[in-house]
Amino acid sequence: EQAVKMSVLFLLCISLFPGFSQGRVVGEDEAGFAECNVFFPGQVPPEGFTEPFHVKICQQYNSEPRFATLYSTKDKIPLYSAFKYRGAAQGEEESWLVEPQVDDPENDQHEMVLEADVVGTLANLGANQALTSDYVGSGYERGLLNPSLLNEADFQTATYTLTNAVPLQPSLSKTWHRDVGKVVEQALVPHCSKKDQLYLLAGAIPSSVQVKGKVSVPETLWLAACCDAPEGWSLGLVKKVNDESSLADLTVAELEKQLLSGVDLFKGSCGEDNKSKGKMEAILQAVSQIRSGEQVGTSDNQEAKDSGLVRKVAGIIATPFVKLLELLIYLFVELVKLMFYFLWLVIKRIGSTLLDGVCSLWNGAVSYLKAITMVLISIPCDAGRVITNIFLGFLGIIQDVAVITYRILRIPMGFVFHLAAFPYYTICAIPSVLKDMAAGIGGTFSLAIDATASILHGFYFVASHIAKRFVPKGSSGD
Repeated sequence: EQAVKMSVLFLLCISLFPGFSQGRVVGEDEAGFAECNVFFPGQVPPEGFTEPFHVKICQQYNSEPRFATLYSTKDKIPLYSAFKYRGAAQGEEESWLVEPQVDDPENDQHEMVLEADVVGTLANLGANQALTSDYVGSGYERGLLNPSLLNEADFQTATYTLTNAVPLQPSLSKTWHRDVGKVVEQALVPHCSKKDQLYLLAGAIPSSVQVKGKVSVPETLWLAACCDAPEGWSLGLVKKVNDESSLADLTVAELEKQLLSGVDLFKGSCGEDNKSKGKMEAILQAVSQIRSGEQVGTSDNQEAKDSGLVRKVAGIIATPFVKLLELLIYLFVELVKLMFYFLWLVIKRIGSTLLDGVCSLWNGAVSYLKAITMVLISIPCDAGRVITNIFLGFLGIIQDVAVITYRILRIPMGFVFHLAAFPYYTICAIPSVLKDMAAGIGGTFSLAIDATASILHGFYFVASHIAKRFVPKGSSGD
């Protein structure tokens, strides 16, 4: 039941928010950026970024990889984003997203979602990544390392993620994106024979300055490009944050020295072995023209800058009102988000209630059918059991009747037999008794006669013996 509920809610989420940008944090046991290795020459990411707070993110949209990002959970900004030129497209509406697994690695949601949809539901939201609230009222805006203007529509939507943004002053953000767009479209793309082999790395070097004590402000923005094709080349560009008009070109090796020690941006020295000197000169000339065009524009507007003191004073005066307006807009936006979040909770609760009702109805129907089936199955068994019990009871009654009858008949027959045998045993015994009495009396008299004879014989024997002793013997005549 729970699995069915979760599945229906997941489908409901997809139907309500079809623009979800998918992405995932790449684990340590996976090579590079997994599916997003295609955005690096030879599918080998830069080396040297080995800090434990460096997180690899494969940014995806509609289940397809769009670009790769190395994110610093310590500075809460991306260190670089790797992408390819996809052609310019009209600007898309900004819909900022966050990566749930950056803050909660145990989260099973392998996709980037709208920040408003996970507020209050995602554990440790904002612990390892920046949020929209970190930029509101700070004077900084979310500057994209992978500029949306260098991507076609589908890729463009995927760039509006806070894991691809660094805090920039509005004017600097505009200048950086303009410079990168012109350099890529006017200087790099025309001089790469294979457009799909033009690899771009846009990055930022964090500084000690932090927005609201949380998000690091870059001290330098950089771009590394490599055309991995016959007559290929590589190039680096650097813009200092404290100088908006700066745009220095340098080799990739020189750029790597300004980054972390041991960094190798393009593994295998992409573009250096087959570098075309003629193309490099044309590229550097185009970059110089773009840079000089910015300087000319600056010279033409020098008079306007000199007269800008009044506008600065007016700006200082208007700043509190602008900040108040920003606060009101922020409150309005948060109120709208809260209303949508409330509606989402209501829809989720109603959906959950309906699912509970359907599941309860289904369980009731199944239980009813089960009970009926068991009753129908038990009827023949019960009938057979009743018939068997009746038959056994009838046999028991017959047995009891037979036993009682036997016992009733047995008592008088024995009595009659004993009564009939009594005269025989009594009357027939009288002659034997009389005979025994006569034998006894006769024996007594015979015994008395024998005793008397014995006594007399004894006396005779004694007397004769005495006579023989004491009477003298005479002659035989005597």
